[in-house]
Amino acid sequence: MATHILFCWIGASDLRAANGNPDAGLGPIGQAAATNNYDEIVLLSNYDNATNDTYSKWLITKGAQAISLHPIQLSGPTHYGEIYPAAVEVVSQMRQKYGIDAELTFHLSPGTPAMAAVWIILSKTRFPATLIESSKDHGVRTVSIPFDISAEFLPDLLRKPDKEIERLAAGLPAIAPEFADIIHRSEVMQRVILKARRIAPRSIPVLIEGESGTGKELFARAIHDAGPRKNRPFVAINCGAIPTELVEAELFGHEKGAFTGATAARAGHFEVADQGTIFLDEIGELPKEMQVKLLRTLQEGEVRRIGASSTKKIDVRIIAATNRTLIDEVAAGSFREDLFYRLAVAVIKLPPLRERAGDIGLLIDSLLDQINERSKSEPGYIRKKISPSARNLLLQHSWPGNVREVQNTLTRAAVWSSGEILEEEDIREALLPVPAAGKGKELILDRPLGEGFSLPDIINKVAIHYLERGLSQTHGTKTKTAEILGLPSYQTLTNWLKKYGLE
Repeated sequence: MATHILFCWIGASDLRAANGNPDAGLGPIGQAAATNNYDEIVLLSNYDNATNDTYSKWLITKGAQAISLHPIQLSGPTHYGEIYPAAVEVVSQMRQKYGIDAELTFHLSPGTPAMAAVWIILSKTRFPATLIESSKDHGVRTVSIPFDISAEFLPDLLRKPDKEIERLAAGLPAIAPEFADIIHRSEVMQRVILKARRIAPRSIPVLIEGESGTGKELFARAIHDAGPRKNRPFVAINCGAIPTELVEAELFGHEKGAFTGATAARAGHFEVADQGTIFLDEIGELPKEMQVKLLRTLQEGEVRRIGASSTKKIDVRIIAATNRTLIDEVAAGSFREDLFYRLAVAVIKLPPLRERAGDIGLLIDSLLDQINERSKSEPGYIRKKISPSARNLLLQHSWPGNVREVQNTLTRAAVWSSGEILEEEDIREALLPVPAAGKGKELILDRPLGEGFSLPDIINKVAIHYLERGLSQTHGTKTKTAEILGLPSYQTLTNWLKKYGLE
């Protein structure tokens, strides 16, 4: 006769039941033990030994015939990467003990949702098992979850091992110190960094697109440092900062006497970057006539100084960047199509900060630490901390200037504040106004989600704004206000005014 084994994590409800809390009843595990006959109940627990022992002794009194306890060290009760291997190991041990014919049951109710998710996946993949759940009101019930539904609703975090396999298949090291300065935790940034790491060892051209302040030069330097040219020069050029008449001389150099003021021969940036990397920031600002010469340099791998009679071979890696969408510039006729396709071999699009869910809080802490470290030797400087209300204000800002704007705002607040704590008013004074052209869209439509985001608060602000405008425009005439606001009646307007505290 097959052995029946119940597997479950000890949960908070089970401990309350063992402590005599009447609201907990027998707890999920106690209910299962009292209802069904199991040859062994296997308990997995992230609690301390004393708690585990107390609970095990209590469970014996509720009908459990045999109990085996497996303490599991978890860094957190929702850490899929730790829960999954722990569960696999314990189930594998029991199958070795009782044989593959043992009948397995996984209890979904005790523990965290992450633990229940792992049981579901294991039951549909490695270890066919019965799934049960229990509650004080409904008792113990069998759960039926078809495999296709299990796969459809597989939590994204359980797919992380697949990403690890993908990383190993790509030949990437577990850590990338060259990218350590790119502060992030969001998945969108993880994908971008993975792309950058994969192209870093190759000398192919890279085009980085992103709004101002997203860290394009930081990415370019990381790609260079992670590649085979890391011990060679990295030359950064802002194409928009060079006067038009000097662009050719700056990029390609000149001979003595080539033009008025050329009192000595001078190597251009491409020659200086030979065997290394040249970073052409704001490539979209490059004059049209220089785009032709740049294209020839990239095609031929050689430069000609102004006034020189011969060319010089060079070997440089090109990383270009722009805050525009360069293909749109091609369509508008302001950027050469042939040069675009020469540069856009590997294209990396850096997301704006408002699309990097979870990164803003991390950036605030890291950048404030950097500011404190840089400023500690300045006379009278006090190391700054940030209050919860000030942090919340930062989290709700739209950051059109992205990471650079966050850094500058914190720097201003730290310099202007005389106290140790940066309060909400310090941050409010340090924030720059959002540009008028994008003000409504930035403040309302493009706020970062999470980390202080509140849809009811935004809706309240919008409603109050337009209600007040309407009343002001009609000098308080409610019938006319309802009409211009598109509300069906005077009474509807009155209800809105009451709802938002304006009546």
